Amino acid sequence: MVHTPHGSFDTPAFMPVGTKASVKGLLPELVKRTGSQIILGNTYHLMLRPGSDVVAHFGGLHRFMRWDGPILTDSGGYQVFSMSDINRITDDGVVFKSIIDGSTVDLTPERSMQVQNELGADIIMAFDDCPPSAAGEDAGGAHAARLDLAMERTIRWLQRCAASHARPGEQALFGIVQGGTDLDRRRRSVEQVCGIDLPGYAIGGVAVGEGTEEIRRIVEHTAPLLPAERPRYLMGVGYEWDIIMAVRAGVDMFDCVLPTRNGRNANAFTRRGPVRLRNAVHARDKSLIEAGCDCPACGAGFSRGYLRHLFLAEEMLGPILVSLHNIAHFQRLMADARQAVVDDDWARLTADWPVLGGADVAVADDA
Repeated sequence: MVHTPHGSFDTPAFMPVGTKASVKGLLPELVKRTGSQIILGNTYHLMLRPGSDVVAHFGGLHRFMRWDGPILTDSGGYQVFSMSDINRITDDGVVFKSIIDGSTVDLTPERSMQVQNELGADIIMAFDDCPPSAAGEDAGGAHAARLDLAMERTIRWLQRCAASHARPGEQALFGIVQGGTDLDRRRRSVEQVCGIDLPGYAIGGVAVGEGTEEIRRIVEHTAPLLPAERPRYLMGVGYEWDIIMAVRAGVDMFDCVLPTRNGRNANAFTRRGPVRLRNAVHARDKSLIEAGCDCPACGAGFSRGYLRHLFLAEEMLGPILVSLHNIAHFQRLMADARQAVVDDDWARLTADWPVLGGADVAVADDA
């Protein structure tokens, strides 16, 4: 369990993503009903709109979005990677064009800390340099040099973040490990990052183009190297089999947009695998997304046939209900994973969750 100024959360924990101070389309009390105890906000987007000074004017992110539980904010570092076509990276930080109005914005470690201090999240992330995977560029010498540069920047930027963090008594700063798919670089990055005493540490630069086996190799190598007495956070990894693999390796915290993004696109998660609600097979289907589920969608008795109708009619209730179901699905997985840790009974977890068989699991449209 992790304790914060806005309450505690059980680990392993899954954090729904509230990019712009909102888990898309979902009231905070409905998100809580899914079993969610902590959510994530996006520093990059909130810095641009409405601005961290505006959020601070309203008393911080918790009051602004009416969520009274723990919140984690990322640093903006991932957007440096994902929006590389509109930015320029230097040793000082990143210069990029605003996606709002095209203006030039400087994001440095100090600016990331200032924004996150003003947002007021319970856990804040250090500004890091997240390099692309080898699959995205030359896997030879050029990529190796890019990994080394990212590691060097990440540790220098972490030192600057720690020095400029203005609210260490209220906000826990986590450092981020880089190193790409090279295990020796991962080890060296752990030594560098964990050489700075922080409340928690994260594994970054994963799921940026690697497959399931590469993710497993990186996480199973890196997670045990992180301090066991501090929370370990695997950033942006969200499929069920990847999460459980990481839990077994010692990871405590996860986030991913998959539950809500897929929910908005009529794709529901179940223990047996995904359900594509737009498929014609569901037109007259009276069954729930998943029998025994107590989420707001299944608990209220909404059928697959009705949910399909909502999506085809472009009614906003469809994305809302399936997003809630998907978040509840991941929270049930976390609850069962916590029990598996206590009982040391992973075989039972796998039996109860056939989807853990991996990426080749059959689509459960006929369930």
